[in-house]
Amino acid sequence: MRVYLDNAATTRVRHEAAELMCRVMEENYGNPSSTHLMGREAKVFLKNAREEVAGAIGASPEEIYFTSGGTEADNWAIFRGAETMRRRGRHIVITGAEHDAVGRPAAVLEQRGFEITRIMPGKSGRVDPEELAAAVREDTALVSVILVNNETGAVNPVKEIAGLIKKRGYAPIIHTDAVQALCKVDINVKKLGADLISLSSHKIHGPKGCGALYIKNGVKLGAFIEGGGQESGLRSGTEAMPAIAGFGCAAGLGKKEMAENTKRMREIKAHIEKGVLSGIDGAEVLGESDAPHILSLGLPGYRSEVMMNFLEAEGIFVSKSSACKKGKRSHVLEAMGLPAKVIDGAIRVSLSRYTTMEEADYFIDALVRGSKKLIKVL
Repeated sequence: MRVYLDNAATTRVRHEAAELMCRVMEENYGNPSSTHLMGREAKVFLKNAREEVAGAIGASPEEIYFTSGGTEADNWAIFRGAETMRRRGRHIVITGAEHDAVGRPAAVLEQRGFEITRIMPGKSGRVDPEELAAAVREDTALVSVILVNNETGAVNPVKEIAGLIKKRGYAPIIHTDAVQALCKVDINVKKLGADLISLSSHKIHGPKGCGALYIKNGVKLGAFIEGGGQESGLRSGTEAMPAIAGFGCAAGLGKKEMAENTKRMREIKAHIEKGVLSGIDGAEVLGESDAPHILSLGLPGYRSEVMMNFLEAEGIFVSKSSACKKGKRSHVLEAMGLPAKVIDGAIRVSLSRYTTMEEADYFIDALVRGSKKLIKVL
């Protein structure tokens, strides 16, 4: 039996999206910038996908700009957001638990003379909205707060943070990385308060290589890639139409099915949590996972890599933190102030619409057996 529980890293492409992508590759393969019939037909697929992604977050289609993925969307938001607002100042506020796609661009800007304030999350995995808002100054150009943390599933109060910043009379560009939030938690751009929102296809059963940046109407953001003027001149390059069509399909269906899917994932997550905590002495949940699909488990005394190898031999696939960390210690769990022995024994379990209760039981049984078979590291 194969049990895939690493859906925060990537998801299986749903059949409807794959089928549409094949159709676009084999039949409707025109360039949407071409003015002939096949180009116009391709442009319809582009329009439809933009509407589907926009609809998933309550945006207008003209506010959606397709990218190569969430990383590009984050980089675009951080680099161009800071550049756009540099006349206001060279101060940026982020959290200490951002994905590297935000954290590393911020570090690059720091080397270029920007001042970066990093607000650390509490043990819940969330940042304190008052603390973060208090860090914003008159010269703050940009604020970036991840909506759903990719390692713990903690949901940050972005709406509250945006409201507090506005109440204090400041108006920096506000960005949120919503890659793990799309089709998992409710996103309504009219209420969230963010000017820029990063999205990704392959986290919601769409294909890899596609994402989007929501740019609120009225926000002037510089182009990220120059060339032929695609995406309203802000992100040039021939659109990756098969991937974009698949993303649109996944976003539209994901939004439609969200209530049903999240309910089932919450039930499975609660079942796993109960089974692990009752079956393994000392096991704990790391942070407060408000998202329905991510559960970070601490197994103090065990090594994450050793437990993962044991589970892999059983046909079960999990991770120790973000897949992008490639084996390095989690900076998110470090930012939460957790002890080294807890961090080194942490594993992340992440679910999808395809995860079943039978798979959950198989995982619980294997993890409990592993805890009894493997020798603890003192």
